[in-house]
This record gives sequence, C-alpha cells and structure tokens, in this order.
Amino acid sequence: MSGARPTRVVVAEDEAIIRLDLKEMLEEEGLDVVGEAGDGDAALRLARDHSPDLVIMDIKMPGMDGLSAAERIVDEELAAVLILTAFSQDALVKRAAEAGAMGYLVKPFQKSDLLPAIEVAVARGAQLAALKREARDAAERLATRKVVDRAKGRLMDRDGMTEADAFRHLQKRAMDERRSLKAVAEEVLGG
Repeated sequence: MSGARPTRVVVAEDEAIIRLDLKEMLEEEGLDVVGEAGDGDAALRLARDHSPDLVIMDIKMPGMDGLSAAERIVDEELAAVLILTAFSQDALVKRAAEAGAMGYLVKPFQKSDLLPAIEVAVARGAQLAALKREARDAAERLATRKVVDRAKGRLMDRDGMTEADAFRHLQKRAMDERRSLKAVAEEVLGG
C-alpha cells in the first residue's frame, strides 16, 4: 500500500479466528489495524473513535448487521467500507451497493484478491469524500452569495447606495469586525 502513512483499517467480523487471520494478513502488508469488532454496533463505534480509512465488514453479525453498520458509517462519512463476506446473493450485493460500500469480496479469498480491493475501496472512498466536500463548499458559497445579494439590495433601497458601494460597505464591515461576509449580510437583513 502506498502513501505517507499506513492505511488505517477497522476489521468487523463476528468469527474471531477469521478476524485474527485477516488482521495478521493486513498487518503483514503494512496496513494499520486500529480496531476489531465482532458486531456492527462495535464497528460503528470504532469507526467513530478511530477515523479509519477503511472498515472491512462482514454482513451477517449479531446485533446491527454489517450492511446496516456500513450504511451508517458511509452516511456519517466516517470511512470507506469494503464488504468481505461468504454471501454472494444478488440481493445482498445490491443492498451493499445501496449502503455505499466501495467494494464487495466473497470468501474464501486470496491475499492477491483482498489487497487490490482494499486499494480501490480506499481510493474511491477518498474521491467520494472530496466530491462531497466540494459540493458542500459550493452550496455554502451559493448560500453566501444569495444572502450578500439580498443585503446589497437592502442597503441600496434603504441607504441609496450603489451596488458597488453596498458591496464595499459589507466587505469593510466584515473585515473591521473580523466576521464573515455572510454573517454581516445576515445581520443587515435582520436589522
């Protein structure tokens, strides 16, 4: 595995012997296993606590099943998820995809199958996280622009400013008060 630091992994598998074998295999390949879970609830807690790059998750586990845990992990943007299970039914594969899993590997597997699946899942997870951040940033910029435009309109109507003067007024006030342009614009609209 490449990168500045080892890939951080949580392993969620209810069979202890398989979990131990998987952990040893991953560590032999230079991955950092930061947590081990025997059920979906524990996997979710570990993902929240350790911010791994990847959670390798079995489907059938006591308590919260792996697919439900995977869905929560993906929804909360805690890590990429790779499903590693003995079950290959179409319905489970479809449900894993709907839950946001970045890969699905069926047991028994070879190390030569697992490592590329991990590499792809981590890369796809990072790409998805970056896209989500970009979308949030774009939405925030749009929301700011709308509020600033409305505040400029208010200043133009109320104080007879030109659009350029209204914008400069908002900018200067934001800088003088060390506040965001959006916060100043919202205050103008509220007052």
